[in-house]
Amino acid sequence: MGAGLTDEEIAWQMTDDLVQHAQQVFHPVWQSTSGNDGYVSFEVDPLLEDDQLGLSHEERVEQYLQLAQQWARGHQNRMIKVPATAAGLAAVEELAAAGLTLNVTLIFTLRQYHAARDAIWRGAQRRANGLALFKSVYSIFVSRVDVYTAQHVPQLTEAAQGLVGIVNAKRLWQDNRQFWADKSCPLDQEIIFASTGTKNPEDTPDKYVRAFAGSDIETNPPATNDYVAANSTPFTRQVDILPSEAILAEIDAEVDMQHLEDVLMDEGIRKFADPQRDLLNLIGEKRAVHAA
Repeated sequence: MGAGLTDEEIAWQMTDDLVQHAQQVFHPVWQSTSGNDGYVSFEVDPLLEDDQLGLSHEERVEQYLQLAQQWARGHQNRMIKVPATAAGLAAVEELAAAGLTLNVTLIFTLRQYHAARDAIWRGAQRRANGLALFKSVYSIFVSRVDVYTAQHVPQLTEAAQGLVGIVNAKRLWQDNRQFWADKSCPLDQEIIFASTGTKNPEDTPDKYVRAFAGSDIETNPPATNDYVAANSTPFTRQVDILPSEAILAEIDAEVDMQHLEDVLMDEGIRKFADPQRDLLNLIGEKRAVHAA
């Protein structure tokens, strides 16, 4: 505050410092895996999608391009997190071409995943230094899908209700593996199974961890990890196992994936923006106390 920084500048300086500290912890992993693991994600400003700012689509795209490159500059094991919104998706090809390591987040549907992956691959093929350090990940949100179907698709049978998030994520995972199989990328292009904390009290806390066991990456809430650590039941590979054809057919017939995407994206943007707004408010309160 004494240096004259605004609340927003303070928030981003703090964020940058915290992420750099985490990067230092994981940098030996990044080195030992030649850049395949050991990354820390840095989220580009979640308020860019806030309608209150009144930004046009073009202005949002420009901000994603500018801020992503600003926060990536000089960092080896920092992933830049960009949401799969219209503006975010419009920016990722150029960011991949510029050599950034990207984590595309807020993905709920195959449409979003394809748009992100295809744009990033086009950009990757334009990189000045080739594919040696090309790495991308795609964050598929899971439990929020099952919250959606419980609210908006109550006609699903008991056998199918609560499985849509898992089925959707596993299908995306299969699609991802098939796409990259012949691309000769030295590093893995992976799925992140995100939003893996159970919302239904009848489910065990490790429901989604068990479902995706065997491949790629999960980001779990601390309570989920605590439960997994305390539970001695062995995990077996489940990530490539789908439920019966009858359940898959029911899900395909009953769930409107475009409506699901629209509802969950609107919700997800708010869930990303609200904590950032809260942080700015808190810094403002601290400033007022300090000034007094």
